Amino acid sequence: METFASLADGFAIALTWQNILLALLGCFLGTIMGALPGLGPSNGVAILIPLAFTLGLGATPSLILLTSVYYGAMYGGRISSILLNIPGDEPAMMTCLDGYPMAQKGMAGQALSLSGIASFVGAFFATWGLIFLAPQLVKIALLFGPAEYFALFALAFMTLGGVSSTNQAKSAFAAALGLGLAMIGVDTQTGVPRFTFGEVHLYDGLDFLVAIVGLFALSEVFIFLEKRHGAADADKKKVKVGRLTPPWSMIKQTTPTMLRSTGLGFLAGVLPGAGASLGSFISYSMEKRLVDKDKTFGTGDPRGIAAPEAGNNAAAGGALVPMLALGVPGSGTTAVLLAVLLSLNITPGPLLFSQNPDVVWGLIAALFIANFMLLAMNIPMVGLFTRVLMVPPRILMPVVAMVSFVGIYGISGSSFDLLVMIGFGIMGWVLRKLDVPLVPIILGTLLGNTMENNLRRAITISNGDWMTLIDSPLSIGLWVIAIIGFILPLVIGRRVKAQMHAKAGEEGTISD
Repeated sequence: METFASLADGFAIALTWQNILLALLGCFLGTIMGALPGLGPSNGVAILIPLAFTLGLGATPSLILLTSVYYGAMYGGRISSILLNIPGDEPAMMTCLDGYPMAQKGMAGQALSLSGIASFVGAFFATWGLIFLAPQLVKIALLFGPAEYFALFALAFMTLGGVSSTNQAKSAFAAALGLGLAMIGVDTQTGVPRFTFGEVHLYDGLDFLVAIVGLFALSEVFIFLEKRHGAADADKKKVKVGRLTPPWSMIKQTTPTMLRSTGLGFLAGVLPGAGASLGSFISYSMEKRLVDKDKTFGTGDPRGIAAPEAGNNAAAGGALVPMLALGVPGSGTTAVLLAVLLSLNITPGPLLFSQNPDVVWGLIAALFIANFMLLAMNIPMVGLFTRVLMVPPRILMPVVAMVSFVGIYGISGSSFDLLVMIGFGIMGWVLRKLDVPLVPIILGTLLGNTMENNLRRAITISNGDWMTLIDSPLSIGLWVIAIIGFILPLVIGRRVKAQMHAKAGEEGTISD
């Protein structure tokens, strides 16, 4: 009953006019961000962080805006997948397989609406999972000491590539780079400047938000400048949407698929580093094995849309569980949200539920509100969102750059931060060209100092005995999971990733 009382308090916070309007704005902008190929939820949230801070929003309103953008982008990723056979982001890749064939049959409207319903089911039940699972994780996390926290952070880094990774070496390099960046600044114990090169601006370390906006948003602008694909985008064919509402028989046929995929996706989201990509892939593959007796998947089977959409949206909700309960993000976007919390002087983890219950429960209540808003918005406004796909990048990218520069300068008022952001943008562009993941860098920058402090504390308590790091059953269990999580992608990661792209290649080539 205490949980429901806390949730009721959360609705009292979320149902103010300001928060409702922010959720609506976030859902709308997030859907547009998700629909535009290449942006996706991580970039969408990163681009709008400066807006939240420039408006002077508090912790709860900022999170409501940005998590609504997150959920909206997960919904919106399916629009370009179904209409153009171009996934808005990687989790939406599996939706192309049956979504685009349905659009070619003149059922684009039904496919879009069905994916919206599946997204709603996945996100709705994942939010309930967040409500019941996160407090239980908090109880376990209260048993953690410095050694256990160090092992937990190591687990987060070692599993960050996820099962869908093909190159753990690049993930490890990115994590090491992020940890190195976290070392910049004055050492909190000795007072000695580290890696500052005499630059006073670096004594306080690097600002999370500057790094995130540079790595995600600005690098996207540089990628566009390099490719200059604005002219090519003018040739996009307009697909006829047709009837918007799917028949009842289609909804009835896909309901069991949505429920099964929600469970799988939620579990994938809770695992650190797995994320929505794995959630959508597992859901689609499992459903194909279970129900595809007539080999209709890949030819426009509605269940082939419902499975990945329910899976990836459930994974989005699941990824919030470790972020809120343990302070360890379950996906790239939750790593960005973690940076927002830290910038607002709120530390996610076991004490968050007791010290900032208004933030947690207001956020959870807002997720429910955002889900219903997205369902109500996505079906009647499908025509508007499809027109957004016609916006050429040559118009969109200058807006992204403007928001990044104005927002960061509005937050810090420092021209030095703008130079640092440009530096991170160039670094992000180079690393993306080398296929080095950016999320481990962000995670290293965010958690590096906390990880170092816990290591020092554990060693100090044990009088310099390094064996204290594996001195309890809990820490041993975390190290075992971390090692398995690092080795598993090396064994099966290539196969999983190859299967994901093979499915997209074989079944999605109908567009050519």
